[in-house]
Order: sequence, then structure tokens, then C-alpha cells
Amino acid sequence: MSFLLLGIFIVGYFFIALEHKYHIDKAATALVTGTLCWAVLAFGLPELMPSLMHDAHGLEHRLLHHMQDISSILFFLLGAMTIVELVDAHNGFSVITDKITTRNKVKLLWIIAVLTFFFSAALDNLTTSIVMISLLRKLIDDKHTRWLFAGVVVISANAGGAWSPIGDITTTMLWIGGQLTTGTIVQHLILPSIVAMVVPLIILSFRVKGEVTSPKITDKAELSDPTSSFERNLIFFLGVSGLLFVPVFKSLTHLPPFMGMMLSLGMLWVVTELLHHSKNVQARNSLSVVGVLRKIDTASVLFFLGILLAVSALQEAGQLLAAAAWLETTLADVYLINIAIGLFSAIVDNVPLVAASMGMYEVTAPGAGVWSDYFVQDGIFWQFLAYCAGTGGSTLIIGSAAGVAVMGLERIDFMWYLKRISLLALAGYLAGGVVYWMMFGPVFAGA
Repeated sequence: MSFLLLGIFIVGYFFIALEHKYHIDKAATALVTGTLCWAVLAFGLPELMPSLMHDAHGLEHRLLHHMQDISSILFFLLGAMTIVELVDAHNGFSVITDKITTRNKVKLLWIIAVLTFFFSAALDNLTTSIVMISLLRKLIDDKHTRWLFAGVVVISANAGGAWSPIGDITTTMLWIGGQLTTGTIVQHLILPSIVAMVVPLIILSFRVKGEVTSPKITDKAELSDPTSSFERNLIFFLGVSGLLFVPVFKSLTHLPPFMGMMLSLGMLWVVTELLHHSKNVQARNSLSVVGVLRKIDTASVLFFLGILLAVSALQEAGQLLAAAAWLETTLADVYLINIAIGLFSAIVDNVPLVAASMGMYEVTAPGAGVWSDYFVQDGIFWQFLAYCAGTGGSTLIIGSAAGVAVMGLERIDFMWYLKRISLLALAGYLAGGVVYWMMFGPVFAGA
């Protein structure tokens, strides 16, 4: 039964990784994989979980225990995605993007990268990528020039999300799971993340020359705006403030992060209802939370549900503990383990990899041993895992949610990205890793 469970997971992973080749949405594959893994766990109860062989309700209890953690992540994501979509519906991001006037390629490259980096930390890397691609279409007419900038958006979005508790789903998972706290994430990961972005930018600055050509706007719909300047500024300010308030709410109340996100969403919902109550039905619907909910990427939420269910089944069956023991024996170094996980996340999705890591290793108590000290709350392993899982996926365009979104929006060819962006992303990833090691490695820490 254990081989069957692992086989289902591997096959599911295969179809998730090759989603674009087989044209099967990865959310569908993940849901099938997750539910089948738990079904196999139920049928193989005596072999896979001997301690529960006489208690069928015990397995249900274990599943509901995992659903408690999974649902916290899903509700957090739904709230964040709704707030960002609401800001976008009000053209709130134009508050910043409309101020970009330069056409010099190098200057524009740095502006786009820095904006993406900090947007990603405040919003999330997936949404930021979508927003920035919309901006690039307004600024750059040439397709291949725009692809180059899109590659920088992927690198910057993933780097920016790694050092924020709400910027990347994997960092969010570690934050919600209690492996990391807000202060540690920001203070210890911001410098390596900046390096992961800056190194590719420096290299590209010597390669690109000239100015970009802007496309001519002929569509009247693009020139129209359903909101006033006051409404755009207000919703942008309230939306970003609401997202930034979530870590503060968690620190003050010690309640799960999704509670703070729901509070921010509820307050913004009330404001938009009052703001647009006098408008006609069509305008009010497009600018309301109810209207925005139709645009939410529900498939991504269901993907997270399926893949987290599958990983939790492997955890219950003891497969993840065996994988942890193999990594410790083979690599025997927390830095090498995380570097490998980060590079592997470029091939498969980083969400299940981090979920698996959270299942493989427990948060240990301080002073339990030299190796165990790496796994305490805010320990080196968890910090470096957040960095590696967040930025390693940039080395391939299919290695992150941001990359997949950009690939779909711009129709970027896999091999084009591999030839022109992958080595840049890899250089930034390794450089940031070296910086983190120099900051906290045993040699430099005086151990």
C-alpha cells in the first residue's frame, strides 16, 4: 500500500508539472491526487497506520486535524486575492504606475524590478506579476523586449515575496505554521532577496541598450476609467494598508492570520458599499466585492487544497519522515538541503515541497542538540527554506506561480526563457544564498 500511495503522488506530480503539455488543469490533478491518497490511506489502514487499525474514526480525526491548518491557508489566500482584485478593479495601482515616464531600457528595467519587488512583498508574487504584465503592455510594444522585462518581473516578484509573510504562499505557510515569525522573516531575508534581484539586473544592465517604443492606444475602452481620482487613491491606500495590517493583527491578538485578513476585507467591503451606493447597478457591481469575487482564481485555491491534502497523507503514512532521514544522511547540511529543495522547486511546484518539508521536520525546542537547533522556531533551516523555495523557482518559467502566470499571459516560450533568463535567475539565487550563509553560517557566526 505504501508503494501505491507514493505512486499516486508521483503520477499526480507528473501531470501537475506537465500541465501545459497535457492540457489538464493542475487543480483538477491535485484534487484527484489528494483525495485518492487519503482513500488509499483508509483502505491500507492496518499497514500504513498500525496505531489506528482498530479506529476508523481516528483517521477521520487526523484528516480534520490537517484540514484545520489547510483551511487557514485557503481562507487567508481568498481574502488576500479579493482585496487585490478590488484594488485593481478601481485602477488603484495606476496611482504608482502612471508616474513612470522614462523610456530608457536600463532605467525602466530597474524601475520595473524595484516596483515588482516591493509590490510583491505587500501583495503577493502572483498578483504582482499579473499587474506588472498589464503595465508592461502599456509601456513596451516590441514582443521580445517585453519578454525580457517579463523575465525580470518573475525574478523580482519571487525575490520580493520571499522576505514577506504575505508575499509568497510558501513563506505564508511557514508563517502560519509557526515555523517563522514576522520580524525574523523581514530582517533576515530581505538582504539575500535583494541580492537575488540585483545580481541579474546588474548583468542585464550591461546587455540592454536604447529606448523602448510604447504602443499606440486605439481602444477607447482603455482610455475610459470607471473611478474617480479620489476613489482610486482611497481604495489603493485602504487595500495596501489592510494587507500590511494582517501581521500587526496577528502580533496583537495571537489569532490566526486569516482572521486579520477577513477583518481587512470586511472593512474594505463596507467602504466600497458606501462609496458606490448611489451609482447605477452595472457600475456598482463591477466595483463591489460581490462582482470582484467572480474574478478570483478559485482554481489556484483548489490546487492548494488538493496538493496539501496529498502531502498530509504522505506525512501520516510516514513517507516524509523517511525522506527527511535520507536528506540528512545524503547531504548532511541544512544549507545544501535547502539549496536542493529550491532548485527542485523550479521543476515542480514549491507549495508541495514546502508542505513536505514542514511534514518532514518538526519545530524543535531550543537546546535539544546542534542539528535540532536549526529547526527551532525562526531557526536557520526554516529561514533558508523560505528564501530558497521562494526564489529557486525563478530558474525555470514553470517553477513558480508568478512564472506560470507570466508564461500564460505573454505566451513566453519555455526554451526562450531557459536560454535568456534561467542563468540570470540562477546567478541571483546562488548569490543570495551565499549572502545568507555569510550572514548566519557557523563560520561567520563564530561557531
